[in-house]
Amino acid sequence: MQTKVGFENPEAYSGGCLSIGNFDGVHRGHQRMLHSLVSMSRRYGVPAVVMTFDPPPIAILSPGLTPPAITSAAQKQELIAKCGVDCLIIYPTNRTLLGMSPGDFFHEIVQKQVAARGIVEGPNFYFGKNRAGTVHVLQELGAASGIDVEIVPPLQVESGLISSTAIRQAISAGDVIAAHVMLGRPYQIHGTVSPGAQRGRELGFPTANLERVVTLLPAEGVYSGVSTVRGERYPAAIHIGPNPTFHDEMQKLEVHLIGFEGEIYGETMAVDFLRKIRDLQTFAGRETLIEQLRQDIDLATKYANEELSTGTGASAH
Repeated sequence: MQTKVGFENPEAYSGGCLSIGNFDGVHRGHQRMLHSLVSMSRRYGVPAVVMTFDPPPIAILSPGLTPPAITSAAQKQELIAKCGVDCLIIYPTNRTLLGMSPGDFFHEIVQKQVAARGIVEGPNFYFGKNRAGTVHVLQELGAASGIDVEIVPPLQVESGLISSTAIRQAISAGDVIAAHVMLGRPYQIHGTVSPGAQRGRELGFPTANLERVVTLLPAEGVYSGVSTVRGERYPAAIHIGPNPTFHDEMQKLEVHLIGFEGEIYGETMAVDFLRKIRDLQTFAGRETLIEQLRQDIDLATKYANEELSTGTGASAH
């Protein structure tokens, strides 16, 4: 997949079939839409093109309301590419773009800049100033200009419609299993390993302190997961939040890699969350805590090995 910033090198996307959106999470609903885009583009023998925005429009229109991201820019690109898309256009968002009427946006972006042969969107797609352009407006503009418009129905799971908002809510509540169902893969974060208080090492369970995480963190608690370091995957027990037993109120993300030995300070780690094992709690003493940590690690290993044996985990960028 080629990635372009703005409308550079039009030979990579001109005349292609187009999908426009934020695509945060590249969840199963997005994947369904992108597979439809690729199918349409193959029918016409033209590139499958995705256009997204950096930053998301809400970051300019309502900065205080910008939701935390589910995927980093690098993750999003990797996941979009896996759907078979040929070209990703990352458009630098500005107020001129956001001030366009739906008609102007369609004529300037879809027709003039991309020269789109077709366009594929979901039912909740809006475009133009004040989100005035609905899918019905899009269909009317497409019919008037001879551009094929396909609206892909949303996907529903037991808990409701799949959406980036629903996934954020599940992650924020610690329900990483529900997030997995909607994403089609475990929820994954990336961070950089930094020196911590070394308390885990003193207890016999060394942990990697993870910082510079740019995406949404799950709720406080202890989780089972799989971590990827240096291209290898390891079962992991993950602690998010303070350490009340030691009167430590600092919010931390600590990962105990099961079966790994070595120093990895300064290295990047990917963490897939599989399920929440328990809430945080205060223990009466060191020995009680150590016994609980052993139980946590046993459970984390069990769930992680099940995941590793199926090979369904998310890949690490």
